[in-house]
Amino acid sequence: MQIFTTYIIHSETKGQFYVGSTGQPIKHRLAQHNSKHSGFTGSANDWSVVFTQEFSNVQEARQLERKIKKRGAKRFLESF
Repeated sequence: MQIFTTYIIHSETKGQFYVGSTGQPIKHRLAQHNSKHSGFTGSANDWSVVFTQEFSNVQEARQLERKIKKRGAKRFLESF
């Protein structure tokens, strides 16, 4: 059975949060975010995981991801 994870990562350098969901192990996904690439997270290499929640299906993981993005990661974490 595959596990899907909704996650929030934070960069001290950028002072920003990033919200995502993945079917990969979170350690592997974090390594991708911390590598040099052209996406939003590629400009920093100090991303750290501040929140995770696991689901048994991708729909639930993406639903929480959308909810967090709509509310804002900082506000979500403050109310969690």
